[in-house]
Amino acid sequence: MKNSIIIFGLLLTTVFSCSYNSEDDLTEDVVVEDMVTYQDNVKSIIDNNCISCHSSPPVNGAPMGLTTYQQVRNSVENGNLIARISTMDVASVMPVGGPRLPQNLIDLIIQWEADGFLEN
Repeated sequence: MKNSIIIFGLLLTTVFSCSYNSEDDLTEDVVVEDMVTYQDNVKSIIDNNCISCHSSPPVNGAPMGLTTYQQVRNSVENGNLIARISTMDVASVMPVGGPRLPQNLIDLIIQWEADGFLEN
């Protein structure tokens, strides 16, 4: 009887101590009250996630730099930057070898395009 109580207690402790964190729980929500701009929103995303390869000059086989407003804008307009950061295909996702960017950061870049590529 005593062993049954101990086992039951351990089982309850195990069940109630388990938790699950989704990626959304672990990433900070970015609240954008105004229009999305390159300087205020997009530049830090690119600098923190892309510059290690898309520097000037590009390294590790990157086809272009993403160090200036115009380079990033061109990559969104004429390249496939949004498609590459949005894909679920691990072979194609950017950044290479890293996890896919959190959706809230991808959404900021998409909103920047929708807002007309504001610089400041």
